[in-house]
Amino acid sequence: MQHSALRHAGCGLLLALTLGTAGAQDAPAAIKRKFELPPSADLHYELQARQRGFGLKGEAIVTWRAGDGKYAVSAESKVPVLGTITHDRSSGTIDAFGLAPAEFTEKRMRKDPTTATFDREARALRFSESKQVYPLKGGEQDRVSITWQLAAVARGAGERFKPGSEWPFFVAGRRDAETWVFKVIKREKVQTGLGEVEAVLVSRQPVADKKDQVLEVWLAPQHEWYPVKLRYADGDKEQIEQTLKTVTKP
Repeated sequence: MQHSALRHAGCGLLLALTLGTAGAQDAPAAIKRKFELPPSADLHYELQARQRGFGLKGEAIVTWRAGDGKYAVSAESKVPVLGTITHDRSSGTIDAFGLAPAEFTEKRMRKDPTTATFDREARALRFSESKQVYPLKGGEQDRVSITWQLAAVARGAGERFKPGSEWPFFVAGRRDAETWVFKVIKREKVQTGLGEVEAVLVSRQPVADKKDQVLEVWLAPQHEWYPVKLRYADGDKEQIEQTLKTVTKP
């Protein structure tokens, strides 16, 4: 009975982690911003999720590497009994816009991986799960790279990264892409495995056809602007929260 409940909760968690299916949009004009990449690090998070009143706990492991004009980031979520439920990867180069993904792979439990390919030579963004194609104009991100691009922009923006400011990015998902607009909300204290940390709360503004979906990221200026907390919610149906336990630099 318990295993069955975990199975259903895991499926709900998978649904929430997809952040919905993006509605096809035209790629916006490229926006070039000052950026400063955070140092390479391994980050371990405590993961808590709730789906239809059922609680689930686990861990998330993020491996971030940047240097020599390249970057790679891996994000893996695990829960007891179910094991690895998500394993997403993004890699590419660093250009005048910041992170320039070459490939984004999304793997969900019991499903084959999907890939978004940023073909720089053809200047086209393509997907293994659809025929949708977008022109690459510069600055496009994916669902793994976006957190680190946001942190890099925050590090480079200085006082301009202040409450009320908005930062749009064109973000690729599994089948297509859409514009995500992040708004800086406020500074507040966050309890983490590092102790009480002052962080900047950044919230993705509601997407037209997904008004109930919330994505929040807490970036810590005194800790290289690493994401110390992330929260996703889909109304009252789903909620996932990751809080940093440890961070180590290679």
